[in-house]
Amino acid sequence: MTNNIKHVSVKALAWDLAADIYFPPGFDESKTYPAIVSVHPIGSCKEQTSGNVYGTALADEGFVVIAFDASFQGASGGEPRSIEDPVFRVQDISYVIDHLVTLPYVDADRIGVIGVCGGGGYSINAAMTDRRIKAVGSVTGVNFGRLMHESFSGYDPIGALDAIAAQRTAEARGAERQVTQYLPASPEVAKENGLTELDLFEATEYYRTDRGQAPGGRTEGLFSRNATSVGWDAFNRAEVLLTRPLCVVVGDKPGAFGAYRDGMEIYRRAASKDKELVVAEGFSHYDLYDQPEPVKIALGHLIPFYKKHL
Repeated sequence: MTNNIKHVSVKALAWDLAADIYFPPGFDESKTYPAIVSVHPIGSCKEQTSGNVYGTALADEGFVVIAFDASFQGASGGEPRSIEDPVFRVQDISYVIDHLVTLPYVDADRIGVIGVCGGGGYSINAAMTDRRIKAVGSVTGVNFGRLMHESFSGYDPIGALDAIAAQRTAEARGAERQVTQYLPASPEVAKENGLTELDLFEATEYYRTDRGQAPGGRTEGLFSRNATSVGWDAFNRAEVLLTRPLCVVVGDKPGAFGAYRDGMEIYRRAASKDKELVVAEGFSHYDLYDQPEPVKIALGHLIPFYKKHL
């Protein structure tokens, strides 16, 4: 354990997930604590906002927090690499909970989940079916299935699925894998190519500069494995299955990735009797990753939310 963080391996389907456990100040292993699973954004890693920002802040408030790398990403196992598959992403959360409930210092009846960007959508989906999750928070959460069905497939999901099928067949026969880079190489390259849409440019500023770069964050996806994402919906049956307390945080500067739209939708549709919508006025999707003022707004609601429900 270093600086109140312990690096652990979590057993998943047929490989291990790399995870960091953040401990509260004055941690006493003989006591039991509420725990929160922190889920990173799409194509990201545990060192990018889920652990170093939200994990640290929630641990400082008395929670045991575990941030992990998704299967096929970061320091976790799984081959081939750079798969962004919602089914695996949601299952990973349950594998992490399997690990938490074996720890003597974790109260298995007080486990929550928080997710950022795509991690917010995955967290919401996991909370619908894994009843061990007692409260769910989403920070600028995105429904990755909706994004893939719409703009990420050029608003032609059938055409995209046909192309994915052809590429997967080609790779099965020995062709080189096709990896999609989600972002320009740098903010300068983005400007040179006119790629200045709010979310796309701010994502580039975060992931392609010292502000947010991390060795495990690759912001890329294996094209041939995207079919499941095109047909997936993070919010399917939310009107019936999403009954756990819910806190949704969004910025009011909407961008192309659609977090504002998705946040409004899930807040409206959720069956949760105790649900809260937090709108950080004047801030964008990527502001909520690490900028002090909007993060303070988010945590100002999330901390009491988790203290109440865990």
